[in-house]
Amino acid sequence: MKTSIFSVIIGLIFISCEVNPQPIDYGNEACEYCKMTIVDKQHASQLVNTNGKVYNFDAIECMINYSEDNKGTVYQLYLINDFQKPGTLIDAKTASFLISPEVSSPMGASLSGFASKEAAKKAKNQYSGEVYNWTSITNKIR
Repeated sequence: MKTSIFSVIIGLIFISCEVNPQPIDYGNEACEYCKMTIVDKQHASQLVNTNGKVYNFDAIECMINYSEDNKGTVYQLYLINDFQKPGTLIDAKTASFLISPEVSSPMGASLSGFASKEAAKKAKNQYSGEVYNWTSITNKIR
């Protein structure tokens, strides 16, 4: 009996620590960084640490600034919403980014994320601006 209870407890611990994206509760959840309510499905973002704890943000720049302020925490997932597929989280480290004064974002950086460089370049042709990769956008925002 003791062995089966112990096995269940260990199993629950492993299940609760899974490192996976979680849905963002738009309109009800506050940004971890600026505390604004997250409503914009094109610009929201998410961090997941190695223990599976999820941190949600209303803008990509909030996520970047939060991770910079919390360098002691190791994040397994850096996720952003795909501008072209609102509400769809994609890997920020492989995404491309556009800063365009013609596209407003919640915190005013005019920063949007795209699943591919080609998509970001198309948006640049439509809106103007500059295209960045993960390294260059984090350096610019920090």
